[in-house]
Amino acid sequence: MKANKPGKRPTIGIFSSSSPISATVPVRYERGKQYLENKGFKVIDGSLYGKQDFYRSGTIRERADEFNQLLYNDEVDILMAAIGGSNSNSILPYIDYEYLKKHPKIIIGFSDTTALLLGIYAKTGLVTFYGPSLAASFGELSPFSDMTFEEFENIICKDVAIPYEYKMPAVWTDEFINWTTQDRSKEERKNEWLCINPGVCRGRLIGGNLHTMWGFFGTEYMPEIKDGDILLIEDTCKDAFTMEKLFSMLKLAGLFEKVGGIILGKHERFQDGGTGRRPYEILLEVLGETKVPLLAEFDCCHTLPMFTMPIGCQLELNAMEKRVVLLEKPLKLQSVSEI
Repeated sequence: MKANKPGKRPTIGIFSSSSPISATVPVRYERGKQYLENKGFKVIDGSLYGKQDFYRSGTIRERADEFNQLLYNDEVDILMAAIGGSNSNSILPYIDYEYLKKHPKIIIGFSDTTALLLGIYAKTGLVTFYGPSLAASFGELSPFSDMTFEEFENIICKDVAIPYEYKMPAVWTDEFINWTTQDRSKEERKNEWLCINPGVCRGRLIGGNLHTMWGFFGTEYMPEIKDGDILLIEDTCKDAFTMEKLFSMLKLAGLFEKVGGIILGKHERFQDGGTGRRPYEILLEVLGETKVPLLAEFDCCHTLPMFTMPIGCQLELNAMEKRVVLLEKPLKLQSVSEI
C-alpha cells in the first residue's frame, strides 16, 4: 500500500514520539521548521510542541494521541518526526492502524522513529520512509541541509524516473557541534562507500536503526524478514561490544540466512573501544560463513547528508559497483481532480 504523492505546497505535520526537542533545543526545531517553510511547505506543530515530561515529550498516551491527531487531520499530507529518541516503541499499541489502512499518509523519520516506520509497515503494509527529521536534518546548516532536502524532494515530491539511483554524495560529516550554540557549517569529509562482499541482488527494503529494532524485535510490530529482502541497518554513538551484540541478535534470529543483501549505514561517532575495528568488520565476524552482498558506509543514517529510503519497496544492490537503485515508485500519483 502506498500513499499519494503530495500536490503543490504540501502540509507537513510534526510529531514528537519520544524526545522533546522543541522544548529542549527550540532553536534547532525552529530553524528546521523555517527551512521547510522557505521551501514552500506548510508546517503544523503537533500537540506536544514545546512540551516536556522529563526525558520525553509526553506520556505514552499523549504521544500516541498527537500522532493519531495528525493522521486524522485532512490537511496533513506528510507526518514527519521532530527527532528520534529512545522510546517510540511505547506508543505502537495505540496507533490507529485501521484508519491508516483507509487513509494512507506519508510517514518519515529515522533513528528511534524506526519503531513507527516498521510497526506501521508490519500492521498495514503501508510504505514508510527512512529519511530526514525536522530538527536533526533540516535544522542543520547548509550545505548538508540542502543535500538532504534534494533527496527528500526527489523521492517525496517529484515524479522522478524509475529506476532511480542513489548517487554517493561527494562529502559527509558526523562532526559534533552543540546544537544550541551552532553558528557554522560542519566540516566536510571526502565520502567513500565500501564493497565488503561483492554481489548483486534485488529485493524488498526492510530496516532502519538497529538499536531501536531491539526494542520490538520478535513482536507483531517487526515485519517478517522474507527470503531475498535487502536489509538496511545503521546506528549511532555505540561501542564495539554493543554492535557485536546487536548484529548477533540478527544472526541468532536467522535473518542473515534469509536476506539477499545488506546495506550498512555510516556509524555516527563510533566508539571502537581501542580495537581499531569498524562496524563492518564486526558484522563480518558475526556473519561467519554466510556470504551475502554487503555495501558499507552508506548515507542513510545519523550522519549527514541523508537519503530518503522507502521501506517496503524493491531495490537493486550491486555491492561491487557500489550502486543502490530504487526499482519502483514509492508513492501513487494523484489525478488532476484529486490535487
